[in-house]
Amino acid sequence: MDELLLRVRNLRTYFRTEEGLIKAVDGVSFDVMQGETLGIVGESGCGKSVTALSIMQLIRPPRGKIVGGKIEYIRGRESVEITALDPQGPQMRSIRGKEIAMIFQEPMVSLNPVFTIGDQIMEAVILHRKVSKREAREIAIKMLGEMGLSSPEQQVDWYPHQLSGGMRQRVMIAMALSCEPSLLIADEPTTALDVTIEAQILELMKSLQRNYHMSIMLITHNLGIIAEMCKRVIVMYLGKVVETGTTDDIFYQPKHPYTRGLLRSIPQIGLKTRLNPIAGSVARMTELPPGCYFAPRCPKVMPICNEKDPPTFWVGEQQQAKCWLYEGAPH
Repeated sequence: MDELLLRVRNLRTYFRTEEGLIKAVDGVSFDVMQGETLGIVGESGCGKSVTALSIMQLIRPPRGKIVGGKIEYIRGRESVEITALDPQGPQMRSIRGKEIAMIFQEPMVSLNPVFTIGDQIMEAVILHRKVSKREAREIAIKMLGEMGLSSPEQQVDWYPHQLSGGMRQRVMIAMALSCEPSLLIADEPTTALDVTIEAQILELMKSLQRNYHMSIMLITHNLGIIAEMCKRVIVMYLGKVVETGTTDDIFYQPKHPYTRGLLRSIPQIGLKTRLNPIAGSVARMTELPPGCYFAPRCPKVMPICNEKDPPTFWVGEQQQAKCWLYEGAPH
């Protein structure tokens, strides 16, 4: 797990709307190592999903555009700069789905209702693995069996509406893993699932990661899932990374006031105290405050916070925080 698989540096993805420019991802940097599970956490609208879509080159112009930064996919001794590729070109299409795959938030929307689930898995297999239709069907059945479907030989011919929410999510995972990618991006993979099915899906992902030796980039707002699945965590707020660190760092020694607020707002079983939400509300993306974006809600706010956007400071061996509280902190 020491080898680098994906390097993102100063990624900026903006959208032009009638209300103004939205800086959905604004200077995001992180690494994904081979074999690790990296968590990206934050409130809805913080830029988690847009970061994932940028990596997959699925931002649609002219309103959306990657305006700066670099995304590098590392393959052994060579690297491919994803941001320099034509999103619809053959090189990006060979990476998308085959080497970097993504599970989207809502499987019912992502699956085509007029094709069987087998046809949809087979399409990706035939495209990327260059096998016959019969071989692709065998691979689809095998993948559905690995996902825990009870009768994959029959269910391969089912349509999405015939499946439960948990089964549809398993199909999405089967589709993503059918070409044995090096990196799986899972965007809220357990949204709208009950806790029992959620636990099954998470256990399935951990098992598949061990079997396929792949990396996972797990996007969620659920800190419980982060604690169970991830070794390292990125915390995002309004398009920026405000804290990074190991899962233990983030949960037991959080540095950024926003991270501390997130952890305080988690309901505690057995405690009768009221929830402690973060004060204020998230700013509109078209009306961002000067300086630190979290300053209007921050209990530790200082005059400089309202004037200058803070750089990222090292606050431990593997931990960084984008906060003026740590100016001059020793590394």
